[in-house]
Amino acid sequence: MRQNIHQNTPPHASRPVVLGSTSRYRRELLSRLQLPFDVAAPDVDETPSPGEAPRALALRLALAKAHAVAARFPEAVVIGSDQVADLAGQPLGKPGEHARAVQQLRQMRGQTVVFQTALAVVCLATGFEQVDLAAVRVQFRDLSDDAIENYLQAEKPYDCAGSAKSEGLGIALLESIDNDDPTALIGLPLIRTARMLRAAGVTLL
Repeated sequence: MRQNIHQNTPPHASRPVVLGSTSRYRRELLSRLQLPFDVAAPDVDETPSPGEAPRALALRLALAKAHAVAARFPEAVVIGSDQVADLAGQPLGKPGEHARAVQQLRQMRGQTVVFQTALAVVCLATGFEQVDLAAVRVQFRDLSDDAIENYLQAEKPYDCAGSAKSEGLGIALLESIDNDDPTALIGLPLIRTARMLRAAGVTLL
């Protein structure tokens, strides 16, 4: 899904790139593109609105994060992203602590969960704005309580949506992954990111 909310002349390739996230996972992923970038905290309230669907929540927060950082760096090309685990329409965010992580993984065992990873690229100086969404369907194994506890003790994935750290031991929680952008589940869909950065005038390769 791609939404072009507004797009004027792309910025010059020399414009700085800013990642509007302090996530170490997104920072590592973006570094794979081998372009210089800065990092800034977006300071956005991530509380869902009443009745807000996970997909809509992820899109809203990704754009809000990009705009919050772009307001401080109006000449830069700013990347915002957000991920929400969607369990039958119920949003599951970052657990933050052990008991909540146990609860999330018990809810997800044996279930199909859609990880909604939204991406926004904004440059205020040029009026460039794009929003996109990478949906990753994940089938969880029917996990035992011991398996859940062993995983949490090993990974402590309390800063991961749905407690699922797939780039680590979390891959052992899963039966299958279905998506078209391999890094989306980790937190930043790089195929879409590269496409949107090129559209914004950033030179890759």
